[in-house]
Amino acid sequence: MASDEINIKKAKEGNQTAFKKLLDKYWDSVYAFQLKRTQNVYDTEEICIQTFSRAFDKLDQYQEQYNFKTWLLTISKNIQIDLHRKKNIKTSDIDANNAYQIADIEPTVEDKIITEQNLSKLLEHIKTLKPHYQEVIHLRYFKELSYKAIAEELNQPINNVKVKLLRAKKLLAESIKKID
Repeated sequence: MASDEINIKKAKEGNQTAFKKLLDKYWDSVYAFQLKRTQNVYDTEEICIQTFSRAFDKLDQYQEQYNFKTWLLTISKNIQIDLHRKKNIKTSDIDANNAYQIADIEPTVEDKIITEQNLSKLLEHIKTLKPHYQEVIHLRYFKELSYKAIAEELNQPINNVKVKLLRAKKLLAESIKKID
């Protein structure tokens, strides 16, 4: 049995080491594929994270007769298309005629209160995570550090940081779904 087949089988059983091995092996391929498509490093990183997150969530649906890399690239391509459509919808909502009718883009007092309440709830959810997950979320989204900078600060390989952040985001989403 090939190493991919073994890792996929173990990953389907929930083995985190197998997930990491698959992520390590295929991250660069998916990243390069998306960078050519988006030509934007930030979008590429986000699409890659979503790709592996979705792939690992749907791993039980993967069929062994297909190439795993091809399956990942297909997921990645679909995510990129969906994001592109969302961006086009947002930008097409404001056409040239409506653009001049926008009176004030400054948030209202109510908007600021809602944002603060949402941030407070989000922080509560983050506090329910294990400390090492809290740390990577804090470094990535509050300090806005790159993966490389986080890896250096934590003295860990960059792929460990990516997996940890991927896992932290998944656990955070589950926490939010449960409580809210």
